[in-house]
Order: sequence, then C-alpha cells, then structure tokens
Amino acid sequence: MKKRCTGTVSRGVRCPIIREGDDLAQIVADSVLNASRCEEFDLHDRDVIAITESIVARAQGNYASVEDIATDIRAKFGDKTVGVIFPILSRNRFAICLRGIAKGAKKVVLMLSYPSDEVGNELVDIDRIEQAGVNPYSDVLTEQDFRAKFGASVHPFTGVDYIRYYGDLVRECGTEVEIIFANHPQDILRYTDAVLCCDIHTRQHTKKVLREHGAAVVYGLDDILTASVNGSGYHEKYGLLGSNKATEDRIKLFPHPCEEMLYAIQQRILAETGKKVEVMVYGDGAFKDPQGKIWELADPIVSPSHTDGLAGTPNELKLKYLADNDFANLQGEALKQAISDKIRAKGQNLKGQMASEGTTPRQLTDLIGSLCDLTSGSGDKGTPVVLVQGYFDNYTVE
Repeated sequence: MKKRCTGTVSRGVRCPIIREGDDLAQIVADSVLNASRCEEFDLHDRDVIAITESIVARAQGNYASVEDIATDIRAKFGDKTVGVIFPILSRNRFAICLRGIAKGAKKVVLMLSYPSDEVGNELVDIDRIEQAGVNPYSDVLTEQDFRAKFGASVHPFTGVDYIRYYGDLVRECGTEVEIIFANHPQDILRYTDAVLCCDIHTRQHTKKVLREHGAAVVYGLDDILTASVNGSGYHEKYGLLGSNKATEDRIKLFPHPCEEMLYAIQQRILAETGKKVEVMVYGDGAFKDPQGKIWELADPIVSPSHTDGLAGTPNELKLKYLADNDFANLQGEALKQAISDKIRAKGQNLKGQMASEGTTPRQLTDLIGSLCDLTSGSGDKGTPVVLVQGYFDNYTVE
C-alpha cells in the first residue's frame, strides 16, 4: 500500500468572475470538479469546499447605496445629532458607511477609540500616550487635544490619516462633524443622547452600557439596513456589519443565509464522485498580524453559512504531550504504534484532559475559514473557492 506523507492540503480553485444572478451552486461544483480533473487529484469524504462571502453576496445581488443608508439613518435618528462611536479605521469597510451616515444626519460626533480601533489599527503608539501623560482609560480628548499631543496620525500600511480622512468625508456630505477620542461608551453622552455603535464584536455590550447610562436612541451598524430600503439589499441579522465597498456610492452587504445552495453543491459532488464533502461560506479569518497588530476579523462572524458536518470544535490529542509524557520511554516504531493506538481509542469529548491541552478550542468553521482566507487572499489570486483536504484526518489515517 502506498504510504501517505502529507496531512491537510488547501487549494485555491479558480472560478469564472461571478455576477448577480449567477447559479453559484453549479459554478462552484463544476469548478471544483474541473480542478480535480485538470490537476489530477481525487475528492474524498469530508473534504471541505469553502466559498468566499464576497461572491455569494454578489450572486445574491445584495447591494445598497449610500442614499439607502442615509434614508435608514434619517428614519431611525430623525433630526438628532448622531454620536458615531468606535468605528474601525478602514476605507473599504467603514468609510462608505460613514458617507451614508453623514448624509442622513445634520451633525455627527465621531468618537474614535485610542490608541487603536477594535481590530488593532493604531492611531498612536501606547508608549507615546504614556509619555504624554494621557490615561486612555479615563481621558477624553478633543481633536485639538489629540493633535497638540501627538500630531499627525498616519496609518503605517495605508498612509492615510484617518482622523482627517473621516472628518473631511463627513464635511463633504454637508454635515457638521466633531471628533473626540475616548474609550468608554457613555462618554459620547456628553455630546448627544442618540448613538450609533459601530463596533463589531463588542457591540451588544456597548449598547447595554449606553442604555444603562440614559441614552435615548441606541442603534448599531447591525441595526441599519436590516430590511430593504427602496428596494435595496439588506441583511436581516447583521445589517451593515460585514459590508464592503463596491463602488464609490454602493456597498456589498454580508450574504444572506444560503444553506440551500451549500447542500446543492454537496449533492452535486456526491452524485458525480460518490464522496460526501462539507461546504461553507467564509469571510475574514480570525487571526492577528503580530507585525501590524491588526486583528483580521472585521466581519461579524467567520462563516455565516455551512453544512451540518462543520458544526462543533476539534476533538484532538496533543501529539507532543503524548511523546513527552505518556510515551517518553519509547522510540521509533514502538512510539508510533503507541500514539496511534491512543488516537484510535480517544473518546468523543476530550475536554479537560491533559492530553488535549494546547489544542485550539475554536469552532471548526473559524479554523477552516481562517485557513481559507489566507489561501484565497484578498487581491488578484482569482481563487474565491478553496478546497481543503485532509483536515479531519489524523496521524493514523493512511
């Protein structure tokens, strides 16, 4: 029997450019099947076909305009000054949303967290804050205060001064803007009692704190465009969260739930190959860049839709723990056999056992989605579908 020498393999799969209304189930299945023929590899049970959320939303036609956002902002906030708090610093993710917010408001008080935003984009280095005698846990700074203490704030990757960029963007919409820097949600209530929370993963806590401190109107980005406005796209659960810039005046929203499409792909592959694969949609991966300090996950969730076989978390033993502890006196084939026997005998729930300590206790979809995001990239690779093979195999599988 041929000996297996590799474990998990992740392949980017090239597809046609997807347009609104395309039959994505057929395109994805055909692209994976064609890749397997051209590259001469076989499909197996529990292989994972992952589809980037971008082409799913595009096929669904889930788009909205800046004016659609403005209409919903006016409906929810009326003539009140809108406190826009804790946005991330992103031209792709937030700037176009801010344009819609500004068009729907008469005045915006923009409150930026510091020294960095929620996902790690830095406004100022923490060492400079300490040197300036500023306490980010208590001090509220005006834009004038911030500039006097720290000067320009240029993002190291994009070269953008987001303070100036966001301020100018609001003013270009004919809307008054005031920018402050603070880290407690309730600090915005010194300026207005109507607040739009723009944080992603901490949004529910932020809303709770604001309500407890007497805010009159509290919404989050996940509450904007939760229903169609004048025929626009929308997202029933996440609203504007997970959206991306499509054009200068149009956004692509997070895709609607699409399990039916995923199971159609699964059935198509089963009919063609006899193998039952798993299928998922993925967005941003959940990982952090140690150099830029940026946490990648700007989407509200890594995988908005997946087949049932991808639910749950890994159930794995730590091989190095077994080698260093349980079988420290073994070598060579005896060690291999002992570890293999231990893996075969493992239970269905290893939680709390020392032999599983150090394994990653994350959702399978978060782990696989992160792998897929790194594989497909965000540029011009042209592989919006990723095939992951061998992810569920272990040391005993030949």
